[in-house]
Amino acid sequence: MNTRGLLDQLLKSGQDLLKNASGGPAPSGSHGNGVQGKGAQGGLNDLLGKVGGGNLGGFLSGAGGGALAAGAMGLLLGNKSARKIGGKALTYGGLAALGVLAYKAYGNWQANQGQGASQQTELQTVDRVPPAQVEQHSEAILRALVAAAKADGHVDANERQLIEGEFTRLTGDSDLQQWLHVELNKPLDPTDVARSARTPEIAAEMYLASVMMVDEEHFMERAYLDELAKQLKIEPGLKQELENQVRQSQQ
Repeated sequence: MNTRGLLDQLLKSGQDLLKNASGGPAPSGSHGNGVQGKGAQGGLNDLLGKVGGGNLGGFLSGAGGGALAAGAMGLLLGNKSARKIGGKALTYGGLAALGVLAYKAYGNWQANQGQGASQQTELQTVDRVPPAQVEQHSEAILRALVAAAKADGHVDANERQLIEGEFTRLTGDSDLQQWLHVELNKPLDPTDVARSARTPEIAAEMYLASVMMVDEEHFMERAYLDELAKQLKIEPGLKQELENQVRQSQQ
């Protein structure tokens, strides 16, 4: 399964999503309202237009994987106005940047505990592991993203179908498509999500990705994050540093 490429597209597409939803120039070929034509895509474009503030539909009418990834991410994010943290944090850029954020959080946490640089250099975040290990990190992070998208209960059966359709268009990997189908249709269970954290660094990256996706002021989503951190066995001080990194990436 190649989750790395799909995850990287999804994370990077957050930048275009934010620009477009905030009134930036629409992609070439789209109409002023971001929805191009009726056709087979009309219903999904209309939905994305409502979900993302009026302009996300144009991404699906555009060409290239980035456009499709933006559509899939728009569906996962749900109500953008209620997910400002996620939208802004995702502009930080891609899978490697997620590892950088985790590394910085660990460094600050270790410094606060009086640990030296020698411990910091041993960290194996996704930007610092051999290619063979990146896939393990990617699968865990993508599982965390999909689960976090369900934390407020907004992903109903119809939306799951639409999201699966976008993932199918993004990747021809049938194993990955089946995996995503299972993840989207699972009941939300932080304990199950946390089982993918084979290392402390993966746990930190999964938590970071989850914080990026949710609205921390939403009671259900805050409760989910707290329980996920508990199941991931993330120390309170590190948990705070990870959340701080997401907030700082908005500035």
